[in-house]
Amino acid sequence: MKGGEGWVAMNELVTGDAVVLGLRPARLPSRALAIAIDLAVLMTVFVVLSLGLAVVSVTLDEAATAAITVATFLLVLVGGPVAVETLSHGRSLGKLACGLRVVRDDGGPIRFRHALVRGAMGAVEILGTFGVVGSIASLVSARGRRLGDVFAGTLVVRERVPAGRAAAAPPPPPWLLGRFAQLDLSGVPDGLWLAIRQYLTRMNQLDTVVRGAMAERLSTDLAARTGVPVPQGVPSAAYLAAVVHERQVRDVRRVAAAAGHGSPAPAPRPVPARQEFVGERTVNDRPAEVRQGAPDRPSATAPGGDGAEVRAATGFAPPA
Repeated sequence: MKGGEGWVAMNELVTGDAVVLGLRPARLPSRALAIAIDLAVLMTVFVVLSLGLAVVSVTLDEAATAAITVATFLLVLVGGPVAVETLSHGRSLGKLACGLRVVRDDGGPIRFRHALVRGAMGAVEILGTFGVVGSIASLVSARGRRLGDVFAGTLVVRERVPAGRAAAAPPPPPWLLGRFAQLDLSGVPDGLWLAIRQYLTRMNQLDTVVRGAMAERLSTDLAARTGVPVPQGVPSAAYLAAVVHERQVRDVRRVAAAAGHGSPAPAPRPVPARQEFVGERTVNDRPAEVRQGAPDRPSATAPGGDGAEVRAATGFAPPA
């Protein structure tokens, strides 16, 4: 998996924030309904603007009126979808109503160039052919993509699915929460995040040997990207889950700050400063022993330790 090799094989639909969507590509019926809603809104805006401009330009000649009409058409029916998808990161009014969203092929949010290509191609395959070309392309495509999606490198997915359909990554062990709060994650590529999330969602379905080998390779790649080795005694799967959780916490905080809520996401529970992990792992992928740095327990053989304290604390009487 060095250098991104092998990541694509594990790729499932995941957002650019490394959050597994667990969703299905949208098919023609839902996409057609979303497009119909969007077209109804756009045509209403186009008609209203055209009537207003017709009143304003009543004194202009036919050439100027025709130019204004064409400009209004391009501005509303082509520029409108491009602007809406860019600003909403792939969720137009119709898609929002149908629970759909446009994302990149790798699951990340679309940008202006993606929306521009989709809008330009949509004017041809949807408006120019009354949706015939777009429908045929969507039916032929294995993932329901029209030509605009193919050229733009995008995919329309379902954001809402029945309960139990979406696979979720297991949470990290509580003793690792906050352990990687100072880790620099800026150098980790999206492809590696996708591979890690995919592994975490499916690791329980893998053979034990394969699961361990994949976890070791992914954790090695992740440690190389962050510049900090995997802590000794921390299982690879637990390390991956904890680092992904840390990135999600940071993303939530960023979104909350950008939205101006003023209420930052709750910080993960810190790990005790003197915590030390010893041993390899158990069947639950947790260290076999956790030494908390607490004072030693009273011993039955210590001076004055006749076992009374042990009996009082545990009910067990040590042998004489």
